Amino acid sequence: MKKFFSLMILTALILALGSLAFAGADILPPRGEGQIGLSAEVLCEKLTLREEPSTSSKIVGTVEYGHIIIVTDEKDGWARCVLGDAEDSPWGWVNADYIIVDPARYVTDGKTPVYAWNDTKAPKVALLDKGETLPILKDDGEWLVVSLRGASGWIHKTSAN
Repeated sequence: MKKFFSLMILTALILALGSLAFAGADILPPRGEGQIGLSAEVLCEKLTLREEPSTSSKIVGTVEYGHIIIVTDEKDGWARCVLGDAEDSPWGWVNADYIIVDPARYVTDGKTPVYAWNDTKAPKVALLDKGETLPILKDDGEWLVVSLRGASGWIHKTSAN
């Protein structure tokens, strides 16, 4: 499990450091491991929290898009998580395909177009306002892939401003 978290931290740090080279937006680095585990962000509209790592397990609750959870373990595509840092915070298992563990975050400093794919002639799928914060899914050289409420979009680093 430590290997999983170490790999996630290393990947996130490389992503954050590689993204600092362009002007026009701030990149918030990954938060790193806390006392309980790593923070993760929910990427889908609603994510089911279950007692055990199985779709047939009892439902404990749901978590909505953008909610920050704390991941303490990973097993067979599932992430054990806690929904807060208080001792009595709910915990359970979520499908790990629908979260991003300890991401760097993109913060706009002005109007920023988001494209359907990595081409400035591609259709724009969003126009972000100043101060919006999105988790970075991937740094692809001149482009960033960001999460957009259950979907993803591409931001060109040189046109981000």
